[in-house]
Amino acid sequence: MAGSLLFSIGFPSPSTARLHFSTSTTKCPSPFLHSSCFSITKNHPRRSLFRCLSSVSSAVPGGPSTLDQDDNKSDPDRYKAFLRGGEQVISVLEEMIKLLEDMDMDEASEAVAVEIAAQGVIGKRVDEMESGFMMAIDYMIQLAEKDNDDKRKSLLEVIKQTVLDHLAKKCSPQVQVIGLLCRTPLKESRNELLRRVAAGGGVFKGENDLKVHLPGANLNDIANQADDLIETMEARPTIPDRKLLARLVLIREEARSMMGGGILDERNDRGLSTLPESEVNFLSKLVALKPGKNVQEMIRNVLQGNDEGADKNEQPQKQRGVAGRGSVSGRNPRPVRPGMFLETVTKVLGGIYAESNSGVTAQHLEWVHEKTLQILQEMAFN
Repeated sequence: MAGSLLFSIGFPSPSTARLHFSTSTTKCPSPFLHSSCFSITKNHPRRSLFRCLSSVSSAVPGGPSTLDQDDNKSDPDRYKAFLRGGEQVISVLEEMIKLLEDMDMDEASEAVAVEIAAQGVIGKRVDEMESGFMMAIDYMIQLAEKDNDDKRKSLLEVIKQTVLDHLAKKCSPQVQVIGLLCRTPLKESRNELLRRVAAGGGVFKGENDLKVHLPGANLNDIANQADDLIETMEARPTIPDRKLLARLVLIREEARSMMGGGILDERNDRGLSTLPESEVNFLSKLVALKPGKNVQEMIRNVLQGNDEGADKNEQPQKQRGVAGRGSVSGRNPRPVRPGMFLETVTKVLGGIYAESNSGVTAQHLEWVHEKTLQILQEMAFN
């Protein structure tokens, strides 16, 4: 449960900006999402919270109208979990307001007060949370982004991050490490974190002299755990969070590259007996072109979910298979996915090096691998 909750959404760090909210008249697509339309005003934070609470507690969950209707029909259990998660978000907000009522809160202490309230409420509820809790709060954050309401988004992310922090403590060492890496934008910092984790972990001094507790974990276990999460995300018809997927692929590749044999280490063999058609088709197209800006843009478009990487929400048209031939499997190939694409590049590279026949093609594939990682870095943290 902790693992599924932890990786059902991304890992944004809560904003350090002062939480000062203004009244919003935004109409939410579902009544329970009015919980994200609350306000904390400059002079009367409590009064505004109670005004919001009255509208939240009187609402009956009805479900967001903008959710994929096909998903609702094909996966009613997931939809029901979403609604239960929305009710839990409301309940958490209600209890937070009760705690805030007892605090001597002014404008300067709003942010700290909200974080303390979130810690107190979520700490005793985390074991009871539905997976739909994270889906619901993530949806509320998307609404805040759509409304360009950064301050509303900041409060929701405080709640979300508090849940993630509590869940991380209950997870295996490799899952905890992946959670930390997902919140580490710089590649150099991630590599240093991996080195320290591989050396057994410990307590280290982080930013602002804060102590950071790092668990000890095996690099191979970290790479395999990230790979399992990637495979789960990429098996879905649509990718709900490409930013998170990009972070997980980076973590897998960086953990593998630090192992003895690098990305071609035999421990990284996923056991693919047949390479995926979509990725092979796309890679064949790239190799046929001269490396340069145009090829890099082709890779970027696919990784961002366009062209050959576009999610297929509708019945796909008939596609051709490898090298223009009919599909070997008789089924329409799936979209090109970032994790599987890099797996394909690595597998082909391994075959070339195994035959001691490296040349221009190997150099081209190395270039594709490098540019893909650069684009994923931009997607993950920009």
